[in-house]
Amino acid sequence: MDDPRRAIPSVDRLLAGPAFQSLLERASRRRVVEALQQVQGELRRGPVGGEENLADESLYARLVAERIERLERSSLAPVLNATGVVLHTNLGRAPLADAAIDALARVARGYGALEYDLEAGRRGSRYVHCAALLRELTGAEDALVVNNNAAAIVLALATLAGGRDALVSRGELVEIGDSFRIAEIVEKSGAHLVEVGATNRTHLADYAAALTTDTAAVLKVNRSNFHVSGFVSEATIAELAALIRGRLPVVADLGSGLLLDPALLGLPPEPTVRDALAAGADLVTMSGDKLLGGPQAGIVVGRAPLIAAMRRNPLCRALRVDKLTLAALEATLRLYLQPERALAEIPTLRMLRLTSDDIAGRAQAFIQRLAAAGIEATLQQGNSAVGGGAYPEALLPTCLIALAGPPPASELERRLRLGRTAVLARIADERLLLDLRTISPAEEGDLLLALIAAHE
Repeated sequence: MDDPRRAIPSVDRLLAGPAFQSLLERASRRRVVEALQQVQGELRRGPVGGEENLADESLYARLVAERIERLERSSLAPVLNATGVVLHTNLGRAPLADAAIDALARVARGYGALEYDLEAGRRGSRYVHCAALLRELTGAEDALVVNNNAAAIVLALATLAGGRDALVSRGELVEIGDSFRIAEIVEKSGAHLVEVGATNRTHLADYAAALTTDTAAVLKVNRSNFHVSGFVSEATIAELAALIRGRLPVVADLGSGLLLDPALLGLPPEPTVRDALAAGADLVTMSGDKLLGGPQAGIVVGRAPLIAAMRRNPLCRALRVDKLTLAALEATLRLYLQPERALAEIPTLRMLRLTSDDIAGRAQAFIQRLAAAGIEATLQQGNSAVGGGAYPEALLPTCLIALAGPPPASELERRLRLGRTAVLARIADERLLLDLRTISPAEEGDLLLALIAAHE
C-alpha cells in the first residue's frame, strides 16, 4: 500500500498555488515558509491513514494560517479568570484599580518627574514618590519600594546582616513559590542563616540562646502559604522586640501587604503592617500585588536610619522599580486614604468581600443567558480561594456555574483555554466549574461568547 505521506506537496508548489496567495499578502514569505515546513514536518511524523487529504492544498493553507495567527498573538495574553482564585499567581495576581491604570497610562504616554524635583529645579529621587503615603498609612518613619518582596528581604538582610548572622525560626523557612525558599534568599543576601527552634515549636528562649556577638538581625516570616496546627508555639514580634531591646533590628516579612483590618474583608485575624510596626518590628516587608491590590512591588517600611542605609546599598539600584510601577502603586495607596473607597475600587478587595448571595444572583442570570444560547448549566455551592500565598485555609463561600457537557469537561476546558479569548476554569466530578467571583460584570459578555464558541 502506498504511504499517504507521499502525497504531501512540495513547498514551492504550495506557495505558487492560489490557496497561499492571501497568506503571502499579510505575512512575510520567510514566516510563511517556516510555518509551512513545520506543518509538513508534523504531518510526516504523524500517524498514517488519517482522515485528512494530504494532497489538499487548502489543508496546508489552513494549518499555516492558524500557526501564524498563534505566533502573532502576544505571549502575555489576557485571560478570563473563572477559577475563583482571587490572587492567581500564574495569572498576574492582583488586577489593578481603574485609578492605578489611569495613572500608569498617564506616565507611560510621555515623560514624568521620576527623578526630577520640580520645585527645586534639579535632580530628585524616585524613592520619594510613595514614601509619604506609606508613612501615613502604616505609621512608619520611612519607606522604600523595590521590585518584589523577595528583593525587599534580600536588600534588608544584605544591608543589615551582610557577612553576619540572621536568626530565623525553622518553622518559618517556607518555600514561597516556584521553588524559591526563604533559606536560599537569606543566603543570597550574604547573611549567614542561623536556624532556631523546631519546625512546630520555636520558643523565645531559642532565640535568646542563639544570640551571639555575630548576630546582626532577627527575621520573622509570616507563614502565609501554609498552616501548622496541633502542638505548636512561636515567638511573637512583640516578644522578639522585648528580647532584643533595640540592640538588633527585628525584620518582619508579612508578605501579603495587608493594610486594612482583615475583618473588613471577611478574613480571619492577621497582623496588619501597622500592627507589626506597633508591636516593635524595626522593618516590615510586603508585596504590592497581593492583598494590597496594586502592582508587583516589594515594600519596606520602618525605622528611618535603616531605610536610609538600604537606599545607599548599591544593590538597591539593581532592585529598583520603574515609573510605571511607582505610578500604579502610588494611585493604589492613595485609595487607602479613604478605606471605603479602597474597598469599593480595588478589585482584589472588592472580590474578597463578595458574598455567596452576591455571586448567586449574577450566576443565575448568567445561566439564563447560557440557556438562551442552548447551553445547559446549573448552580452549585462551593468555595473560592484567596490565593497568592495568603490565607491558605480561608474558605470564601461562593456559588458556581456547573456545566456537565457535552462536550466533556476536559475537552471544554481545553477549548476555553485555547480559544480566541482564553478562559481558565476548574474541573471537579467531571463538571466544568465557573466562579464569577473572579469575573467582573464587564467581562461576562466575553465569557459568554467564549463558552458559545467552545460549544460549537
